[in-house]
Amino acid sequence: MSKNVLIIGAGGFVGGFIADEALRRGYTVTAGIRESTSRRYLADSRIRFLILDYENPEQMAEAIAGAVPEGDAYRLVYNLGATKCTNFADFNRINYQYLRNVVEALRMARRIPGRLLYMSSLSALGPGDERTYAPLTGKTIPAPDTRYGVSKIKAETFLETCSDIPWTIFRPTGVYGPHEQDYLMMIRSIDRHWDFGVGLRRQMLTFIYVKDLAAAVFDALDTDRTLRRKYIISEPRSYTQAEFRRIAARILRRRLVIPVRVPIWMLYLVLAVAEKIGVIRSKPSTLNRDKFRIMRQRNWNCSVDEAVADFGFAPRYDLVAGLTETVAAYRESLGEEASR
Repeated sequence: MSKNVLIIGAGGFVGGFIADEALRRGYTVTAGIRESTSRRYLADSRIRFLILDYENPEQMAEAIAGAVPEGDAYRLVYNLGATKCTNFADFNRINYQYLRNVVEALRMARRIPGRLLYMSSLSALGPGDERTYAPLTGKTIPAPDTRYGVSKIKAETFLETCSDIPWTIFRPTGVYGPHEQDYLMMIRSIDRHWDFGVGLRRQMLTFIYVKDLAAAVFDALDTDRTLRRKYIISEPRSYTQAEFRRIAARILRRRLVIPVRVPIWMLYLVLAVAEKIGVIRSKPSTLNRDKFRIMRQRNWNCSVDEAVADFGFAPRYDLVAGLTETVAAYRESLGEEASR
């Protein structure tokens, strides 16, 4: 039987890798995107495209009914979301209301998937214990302290009320890889011999390479043990800022990198100003007060034991291997820019 997957929110950084992994596993791939979405990372000719208006459940119902099979003969990966917005209303609309609209459209079209995987975030849980540095786990009670995290936990809670939707929820930690922009800022800075850190207290960071996240999506969808369960997705170890700096500097071949520690209060002022500028320009800034709450968090330790037990989660990339590929893509992009 043919395997079909509809990827909603396929046009972004993670979505492109999910589509590639689906093709590698023999799926017929339909990419659900907006009319205005770039197809830069969806270049494979085998990908089918489905234009969706996330504000309009009726339009989506008609489009989905004509694109995916009836019954439970397909999988749906819901990767749509915003990580930065100028206000909470936008986070709420994109990360929560759009999910409600898609579910309404699925019901109207009578196209409930055999499985739905929702891409949430570790930020939905809120700050970890910064006294003992105990890891976040599946039993951690969510207490998000960012607008982004609140919108994600609202979406999760909504899915839990949908008895007709066979869902699985992923809560990935920081996702990095080729084309991702936030960690690229750190790589660029280290390439220029500077490493900017926040605060003086120890910070433990966790990462997941995008290819490992994409592989985990389909490993989880292939087993019923993950049905209506939530999973933290991360490389199963943490790193200090100094370890990240040393690894990146070695890959970039930068012998001298100067670490600079920015006080918490100074970071807040800089990010608050950047956010206001973004509001004035009507363009969300990567540097904002939501980002401040994320950057000041000291403990990103987390446990992936449940994912290991239920679907054999085993990342192939540690930070060294993942950054090696990421830096290679970064160098290639510099060469492309130089040749223009």
